Amino acid sequence: MPNDYNQIASLANAFKTVKQYDYAIQTFLKGAKYNNNSYPYFYEKAEIYKEKGDLKAMINEYLDALDFRESELVSVQNNLQNSLGYDDEKGGFNNPVLKQELQKRIQSNPSKTIYSEFLIFIQMQQKDFDGAFAQSKALDKRNKEDGFRLMELGKVCVTNEAYDVAEKCYNYVLDKGKDNYNYNQAYIESSNAQYDKIVKQRTYTKEDLVQLKTKLKTTITEFGVNQLTVPLMRKLANLEAYYLNDLAAAIDILSEASTSPGIEKMLQAECKLDLGDVTLITGNIWDASLLYSQVEKAYKYDPVGQEAKFRNAKLSYYNGDFNWSKAQLDVLKGATSKLIANDAMDLSLVIGDAINIDTNVVPLQMFSSADLLIIQNKMTEAIARLDSINIVFEEHSLADDIYYKKGVIFSKQGKTKEAIEAFQRVVDAYGEEIFGDDALFKIAEIYHYTLNDTAKAKDIYQEMLTKYPASVYTIEARKRFRKLRGDTIN
Repeated sequence: MPNDYNQIASLANAFKTVKQYDYAIQTFLKGAKYNNNSYPYFYEKAEIYKEKGDLKAMINEYLDALDFRESELVSVQNNLQNSLGYDDEKGGFNNPVLKQELQKRIQSNPSKTIYSEFLIFIQMQQKDFDGAFAQSKALDKRNKEDGFRLMELGKVCVTNEAYDVAEKCYNYVLDKGKDNYNYNQAYIESSNAQYDKIVKQRTYTKEDLVQLKTKLKTTITEFGVNQLTVPLMRKLANLEAYYLNDLAAAIDILSEASTSPGIEKMLQAECKLDLGDVTLITGNIWDASLLYSQVEKAYKYDPVGQEAKFRNAKLSYYNGDFNWSKAQLDVLKGATSKLIANDAMDLSLVIGDAINIDTNVVPLQMFSSADLLIIQNKMTEAIARLDSINIVFEEHSLADDIYYKKGVIFSKQGKTKEAIEAFQRVVDAYGEEIFGDDALFKIAEIYHYTLNDTAKAKDIYQEMLTKYPASVYTIEARKRFRKLRGDTIN
């Protein structure tokens, strides 16, 4: 056999064709000797071992390629994924031998950090965030990385709702002391993670809310009012207004955040919108409108300005000025934000259907006032107002809207069964109407977060993708479906 790559490969492939795998391997080994191992044929040998059915040897050939040149990491990962397959249900490489061989190499050669990098990659694929934390911590200590790796892992954990591991990541950085470069960011991200854990998982107690309030206030006091802490102030105000029912405290926090010097103007505008919302809850509609108008005027062509315009249009709707509200909403159908455009279109359709079919606007006035009562957390009065529409007006076009709003109210009151029934009525009887996709998405959320029936939630998210592929909720439904299926969202 001459020292020629093409002839070496041709001979090895000839042996492989007649299933003489050991001779094929020997051919590549002799070829490597010819070139003094400058090209050791790792990938070619790995393919032979795969044909032979010796997966352990195949894996080690790929790992040898990684040992030979660390820049091969992505190529090795891709080849192993193609060879071992990908488990959609559990996530990650579908073979335990790879992890075992990596762990052996880490133990025998701890200074070769590329193996730990690869193992962390696999652990994150398989949602083994505790394992990824242990390996990342070891690498951080060995390489003196000042917690940068743990900060990145913490973000991935938060995205995948692995909040306890995220907290470990940030606490590890905090334990390094205030002189550490990442200390401030870790402190703030730790507060963000705790907020997301309580609010998004929806399994909190009153004690949890009070502890979170203390944590957020402590963080803000620690670092003062600045660009990093204003987002936390918005979260604290949201907690006060919508979970602890302290509207005065929320107003004070947002007033300070929206007027403090040195804060980015766009962030202050967002605080003003929040302040307008809380002011609306107190019943000061005109003060809320003034705040919205200030933001709309200052950021007319930006998404935050369009959001302000939408909220002002809703105020006109609450106040019974339907024609003006609809005119503003129709303009917002072309908003750059898909969410704003969708919400504007939905409300415009509600108004249009009601006033076009029946010249009597009283049912819509009663409905819009019930909408405002929901925002103001006056749920009993809102239910009574909605029910009275059906009693006073036997024929009207708001039936699907009423069922949907009642579902929203029951959800806020913790009446899970009644909420599902109301939303399901919308899906079954009015599935092609305005709130069909909204109602189905709400049902999925109840099963997902309130009832913790992830199997049922996964099925409904999947139904959402097939039944309403053009819905504004499609992206979020797909993301949640993939999470429940076991995929890792980086």
